[in-house]
Amino acid sequence: MTDTPRLSLIDEVSRMMPGEKSMIVSSEHLAQSGGWQVSEYEYGLIVAYNAFSRWMTRCMSAVTGHSDFNPLDILVLHNVNHRGRAKRMTDVAFVLNIEDQHTVNYALKKLVRSGLVQGERRGKERFYMATEEGRRVCTAYAELRERCLLDTVRSLESDPDELRRIATVLRGLSGFYDQAARAASST
Repeated sequence: MTDTPRLSLIDEVSRMMPGEKSMIVSSEHLAQSGGWQVSEYEYGLIVAYNAFSRWMTRCMSAVTGHSDFNPLDILVLHNVNHRGRAKRMTDVAFVLNIEDQHTVNYALKKLVRSGLVQGERRGKERFYMATEEGRRVCTAYAELRERCLLDTVRSLESDPDELRRIATVLRGLSGFYDQAARAASST
């Protein structure tokens, strides 16, 4: 073991991207008013979201053999499987911060048709749980994620708590966007 200090995840990624550091913004016109840092953050979100979406769909395709699941379908399946408890559609939408509940409803119907999720009525509400096949798919997804993604992230030897800090910042910034969306709706 060496006595070299551990680099932050950001330092590790910066080392992989040679060249001088400059503004990388999503749209120049959004960066002209002095808020280029926010535009740079937004570009990072765009790139990360698209890479994450591509990862989810390819991983799901590899474990199921089907390529007809979109990122929302996959997120809904994992959420329904979470902790092995039945969930209402509104709870899934709330946890995933999805305003258009009909998109979650459509994903649930698709997952029910595929045999990965089952629904049951309890009074006036419908609750959803992963089927045995749905749980198997989630386990296979987790195993493939371990081999293809987590092993690589661990090889960076960066501070795992930094990922937690980044996640906390992202959740906090999402609140700013939610507030801004409410403000834009009232103008």
